[in-house]
Amino acid sequence: HMPGDMSWMKTRFDELSEKSLLWEPPTLESPNEPRCRMDGKPTIMLSANNYLNLTTHPKVKQAMLDATEKYGAGSGSVRAIAGTMDIHLEAEKKVAEFKGVEASLIYSAGYTVNVGLIPALVTGPQDVIISDALNHGSIIDGVRLTKASRGVYAHNDMGELEAVLKAHETSERKLIITDGVFSMDGDIAPLDEVNKLAEEYGAMVYVDDCHGEGVLGEKGAGIVAHFNLQGKVDFETGSFSKALGVQGGILAGTEMTRTHALNHSRSWLLSGSQPPGVAAAQKAAIEVLMDEPQHHARLWENTDYFRKELQSLGFDTGNSVTPIIPVMCGESSVAKAMTKALGDEGVMAGAIVFPMVARDKARIRTQMSAGLTRDDLDEVLRLFEKVGPKLDLI
Repeated sequence: HMPGDMSWMKTRFDELSEKSLLWEPPTLESPNEPRCRMDGKPTIMLSANNYLNLTTHPKVKQAMLDATEKYGAGSGSVRAIAGTMDIHLEAEKKVAEFKGVEASLIYSAGYTVNVGLIPALVTGPQDVIISDALNHGSIIDGVRLTKASRGVYAHNDMGELEAVLKAHETSERKLIITDGVFSMDGDIAPLDEVNKLAEEYGAMVYVDDCHGEGVLGEKGAGIVAHFNLQGKVDFETGSFSKALGVQGGILAGTEMTRTHALNHSRSWLLSGSQPPGVAAAQKAAIEVLMDEPQHHARLWENTDYFRKELQSLGFDTGNSVTPIIPVMCGESSVAKAMTKALGDEGVMAGAIVFPMVARDKARIRTQMSAGLTRDDLDEVLRLFEKVGPKLDLI
């Protein structure tokens, strides 16, 4: 038997190569900290989701080591059969306490929450899923796995959301899904208005808070807390791999929601459970966030300072109101040149270009961390000031 014809792969590769769209991830050779080593050189990291710098927090690392010592490296099963350990349940209790809700369920990743939970909430074309146009790819994949009707509204456009709800008034179940923080622009969903419309039209609300946990809300409890809507949002999902510095997916809501997800989410039922060390680190990360508010405060000090300074240099930071701060470049070639110029000077800030954003909306995306010092930020700002004029950005 000859292997199948794979020349189509080479064709696809060449196409991507030609358009400079290939992913060629750099290699990190140290912890993911504000000052790290990438591809053999000292780098200031502005591309991590590690907002609170918890990946290297002593308490989080120690919890992982202790649990590994006690329970081993893996759980040996899926959660549904023999892989639910006491530490998994402790971590879930901690998430519920942190989010101010009855219960939570932890999945293998933020991605697997969306692809496993969304299909468990609708049954067929008599139901409708209504999505923000800029929702994350994992939400889009979850929607594709359903047979529900679909509606999309222009990004954060409440008039259009209402029009779509009106158009689907006779649908059996209506599910509105939105990201909390939009990861390309750093803007946030008007969740209070979404919730009002949902109430009016009898819809359920599903918010993905991946970039909001540890970031938004007075104590970093996320977008639901930011709008004081605890207990009023049906499905709050998220991730441990961003501000919480570990890895894994989060669903927070009522006890009934947890039970339903546990019985119907294939991605939860069919994925090996999180290693003991990860479960212990998840719980520890939330404890650190709740006990040491200085990390959250520091993140916002850095965010406000860096955004204000970029703007005063004349850069356009788009609609950002979070630690995700884009520097708008327009053309893809300009964003790529900017990333290269920064990279040559030891700063990691990724270019975000078509097809991830519209063709004329290319940008550099910078992300703040509580671990960055004022000196780190000033060094980066000097660099932006040096490179900006060469690319006609300032």
